[in-house]
Amino acid sequence: MFIHIGNDLSVLKSSVTCVVNLETVLPSQKDVSEFLNREDEQGRLQYVTDDIPKSLIITDDKTYVCPLSASLILNRLNTPECF
Repeated sequence: MFIHIGNDLSVLKSSVTCVVNLETVLPSQKDVSEFLNREDEQGRLQYVTDDIPKSLIITDDKTYVCPLSASLILNRLNTPECF
């Protein structure tokens, strides 16, 4: 099953390993920016939007910077009716 994560992009539900709420990450928290830099260097980072990102969706093979809230993504992950 797939979940929609913004724009025209969907990911395999079973491949999602982590959802990070970027709305609660403080600029002083260097771990997130270091993680994003490493993902970008490895070619694993994909921006789903040019808007202000609200969440990170980490899957088995990519990290997505998404415009949707982490709570919405988690809700979709927990809903059995995903397309």
